[in-house]
Amino acid sequence: MAVSPARTFAYDILIRVERDGSYASELLNSARMDGLSREDRALCYELVMSTLRWQSRLDARIAQYSSQKVARLDGEVRVAMRLAACQLLHLERIPAHAAVHESVELVKRSGKSSAVPYANAVLRKLAANAATPMAGSESGSARGLADEFAHPQWMTARWIDMYGYDAARAICAANQRAPHPALRLAAAGAEEELREAGIQIAPGALLTGARRLLSGDLAHSLAFRDHHVAVQDEASQLVAALVGNGARILDCCAAPGGKTAAIAQRNPAAAITAVELYEHRARALKERVQSMRVQVVTGNVTAMEFAHRFDCVLADVPCSGTGTLAANPEIKWRLRLEDLGRLKDLQMSILRAAIAALAPGGRLVYSTCSLESEECEDVVEQVLCGDNRVTVLPCEIVLEELKDSGELAWAEPKTLLRGPFLRTLPGIHPCDGFFAAVLRRGND
Repeated sequence: MAVSPARTFAYDILIRVERDGSYASELLNSARMDGLSREDRALCYELVMSTLRWQSRLDARIAQYSSQKVARLDGEVRVAMRLAACQLLHLERIPAHAAVHESVELVKRSGKSSAVPYANAVLRKLAANAATPMAGSESGSARGLADEFAHPQWMTARWIDMYGYDAARAICAANQRAPHPALRLAAAGAEEELREAGIQIAPGALLTGARRLLSGDLAHSLAFRDHHVAVQDEASQLVAALVGNGARILDCCAAPGGKTAAIAQRNPAAAITAVELYEHRARALKERVQSMRVQVVTGNVTAMEFAHRFDCVLADVPCSGTGTLAANPEIKWRLRLEDLGRLKDLQMSILRAAIAALAPGGRLVYSTCSLESEECEDVVEQVLCGDNRVTVLPCEIVLEELKDSGELAWAEPKTLLRGPFLRTLPGIHPCDGFFAAVLRRGND
């Protein structure tokens, strides 16, 4: 019996995520996936994301029936067994015998024939006991959240400290669900194009110009392929809106270009400079914004000198990405507590470069898709402590401006704030977790 295409592709993707440090979302949206039927693409996506979201719980269930520690198994065997466990425990519509048999075949296919009897025995025991729940941990604790929602305990403990237990629980729960993708309409008539293609959408929750994808094959629609609509989280769109309007605008870390395009859409007459460090990402960015007034520059923004200063600057810096775990669950298994300070020097350097490029009276937005204070408030506070050229503009003021202009759909702007900063939380707000600080430069 051959292994189904959906399981084969899912297994190959999970191997690359585990072995090579690849990102599942990129592999699931690669051209290779076009060879699958619509049904197989959907199943492959579900298998990959569910396996990654529940990885620690899957390993714990496998360990109940294993004579070997899961961490010591060959990677190919471990991934195949996780894939089977995911189907047995989380995808009830898939027959148990198919989940077990095809995962055992994947072990055989990987060249690990000696592990076939072991994998078969363990998975059959798990299948027979799939309905038996594991013993729970103490509720109301970081350990309890980590066990219930398959997160590292150090992560849940931090979120409880920063946001409180109820918010931390909501974040963890949201990370385990597949969100309805948010869309940005990038051309007149895009909404009608989507409807004609049988794609169902709904109004955005944060922004009046955003839409939510409810159903339909967006990836193969003409509207998507012609860049008339883009998949972009609503919090990401909101960060772009915070940048405001100006004649000259700088995006310091522009790729993949969603915020760049959103800024250009709001500022069609502006001259926009988009800086990207890596050449291959800059090429993709150029293609994305080719019809807009955007100059793409390849290089390190911290080492650049510009011929003029900018009215508006966005510094959306590299970060841990802990606000995006629903779409990127592998991050929580790779990240370590000691990693949180790793990017801080770079983040501070980019913010300082952004300040230097900002014209007197101009507006700067520093943002991350992180939930961690080390990458957010701490960076802003440390940079501003030694720089009196800029001050914090309370985000409440900017959100009220967007509300008054009809762009902000969210009824209570104050609930999007943490102190003077924007702070969205998965499970609390209908979007990824984003931080943004709005800064204003004095008239020197």
